[in-house]
Amino acid sequence: MSISEQRHDGKDGRLDLDTPETVRLTVAEATAIGARALKSVGYNDEEVDIIMGQLIDNALCGYRFTGLPRVLAIADNTKTRKEKTPIRIISETPASAVIDGGNQVGYLSVYRGACVAIEKAKFCGLASVGVYNSYYSGRNAYYLEKIARAGLIGLHVAAAEPKVFPPGAARGMLGTNPLGFGFPSTEGPIVFDMGTAAMMGGERLLYALQGRELPDGIAFDGNGKPTRDPEAALAGGFSTFGGHKGYGLSFCVQALGLIAGAAYKCGDVRDYGFLFFVIRPDIMLATGEFEKQMTDYVRQIREAPRQPGVDEIRIPSERSHRERERRRVEGIVIERSIVDKLNQI
Repeated sequence: MSISEQRHDGKDGRLDLDTPETVRLTVAEATAIGARALKSVGYNDEEVDIIMGQLIDNALCGYRFTGLPRVLAIADNTKTRKEKTPIRIISETPASAVIDGGNQVGYLSVYRGACVAIEKAKFCGLASVGVYNSYYSGRNAYYLEKIARAGLIGLHVAAAEPKVFPPGAARGMLGTNPLGFGFPSTEGPIVFDMGTAAMMGGERLLYALQGRELPDGIAFDGNGKPTRDPEAALAGGFSTFGGHKGYGLSFCVQALGLIAGAAYKCGDVRDYGFLFFVIRPDIMLATGEFEKQMTDYVRQIREAPRQPGVDEIRIPSERSHRERERRRVEGIVIERSIVDKLNQI
C-alpha cells in the first residue's frame, strides 16, 4: 500500500491527522501533482524543479499553506499571465548586485539572488544582493538554510505590495514583510524566519480554500472594516503582529526593499523588493571559530534550567527540521480540495 492510500487511525503516532477531507501523499506523488500544474501554466522543467524544490520542503517542514496550495496562488496571480523577461543582473560590484527579476515568480528570481549572494560572499567576505520586479518568493528560511549550509551568515528581508495596515490606518500600506536570519554551526544550519503581519497571504488563501473564517481581530475588508471573511480580506488586508513593535519591524523591512530596487519597476516605493546581506564568518573570526561558538551557544540555550512541566527548550528551526525528516517517511497530508484544484489546472 502506498502512503497515499493509508488512513490515519489517530493512534499510530504520525505527525499529521488524516481526515475524510485530506489525502496523504509521498514526496514523489506531491511533486508530480504540483509539477503537472506548473507546467500547464507555462513553466519549463528546470523552473519546475526549482519551484517544487522549495514547495515540497515547505510542506515537509510543516508549513502547509506554503506547500502545494501556493501553486494555485501562482496560477491565479495576474503577474503570472503577464509578459516575462529573463532574470538579469543590472548593476554589480564584486560585493553587490541588483537583479531585475523580469516579472518572474520569486521562487526563481530570489533563488538566483541567493546563489549570487553566496558566490559573492565567498569571494569578498561580504555581499549585498537585491531583487526587484518579482513576486511570491516563499519562505525566507529556505534561502537562509541554503546560505548557512554554504558556511555563511545570512539576513534576508522581503518587502511586498501594500496589504498590511499600520496601527490606526484605514488602508493597507505595508507588505506582509518577512525577515529572517541563517547561521552555520558544526551541527548544521540554525534559521529564524518570521512574518511581520498577523497572517501571511498564503495562509489566508488556505483559509479560503478550506471555507474557514479567519481569527478575530487581525483582518480588514476593502473598506478598512474588521472582517473574518478570507475573501473580503483579499480586498483589504491584515494588521501587523505585536502592535507597534511588529509595525516598526514591518516599516524597516519595507524601507530595506528600496535598496533592493523595489521602486525601479513602477516608481512605487511600496512594491516588492528582496534583499540579502551575507557574511563569511572568517572575515571576523578565525576559520571555523564562529561555527564552533554557535554550536556551544545553542547547547547552552538547550541546557538552561526549565520551568516545571517543560520537556525541552527548542532552538529556532529545530521543530521544522525534525518534522521534515519524519514527513519524508510518513508523507505529506493535504486537503483533497486542493489536490482536485491542482488536477483541474
